[in-house]
Amino acid sequence: QVQLVESGGGLVQAGGSLRLSCTASERTFSSYAMGWFRQAPGKEREFVAAISWSGGSTYAADSVKGRFTISRDNAKNTVYLQMNSLKPEDTAIYYCAASSVPEYYDVDEYEYWGQGTQVTVSS
Repeated sequence: QVQLVESGGGLVQAGGSLRLSCTASERTFSSYAMGWFRQAPGKEREFVAAISWSGGSTYAADSVKGRFTISRDNAKNTVYLQMNSLKPEDTAIYYCAASSVPEYYDVDEYEYWGQGTQVTVSS
């Protein structure tokens, strides 16, 4: 059982930056692909970014390309999401998730989820 704990959310003005972190309890963290998803009120959970187990491959939604960067530190069992040039439409609860299969975009392929962290971008 992998437990994931997110941190780093908060309130920021448009154009600002935040860095989210997600730390896993499992020592086999490096064997999982990791993803970030978000869910705004009244909307479905959507893919934001993902990274392969080694960190060698990354993927991002078109809406965040060029602004958000995903990375991981397997020695620290942690995955990060650096968010720059934030927009009000980025406001959502952000979740990290772990997948044992390399299906990065599909929310249903992620077995473990964190509790989420709120990101609010004011205009």
